Amino acid sequence: MDTASELLELVHRISRLSRHGYRHRLEPLGLSPSQARALRELIEAGRPLRMVRLAEALRIVPRSLTPVVDALEEAGLVRREIDPANRRSTLVVITPRGAEVYERSREARREVARDLFGVLSQEQRERLKELLSEVDRD
Repeated sequence: MDTASELLELVHRISRLSRHGYRHRLEPLGLSPSQARALRELIEAGRPLRMVRLAEALRIVPRSLTPVVDALEEAGLVRREIDPANRRSTLVVITPRGAEVYERSREARREVARDLFGVLSQEQRERLKELLSEVDRD
């Protein structure tokens, strides 16, 4: 196997470990990884987002966002509001409880990262970040 193929396999395995660990740590919070990502986008935006804009930020089609927002709304983590600037649009607003749960999901993400990359020194982690950033052309 050539080096590039070996790297791809390693990245795939680490990604799988990361997803599994994150999913496992989100379960007690009642969140899926896609729901946690939606909360993160809302927090980082610092304001309510239109459904279409949130879907774009998550890189999914709007119809795929509906069940995510439905579940978050049912859990009391977000609410939908009519956009006063365009009454045909719906805004997704994070609730105080949603912000609280987001902080807990953020800690879960940090725990997964510590588990995965704790075997590396700080210098090695910084170098790995630089290298992966070079590959990430998005």
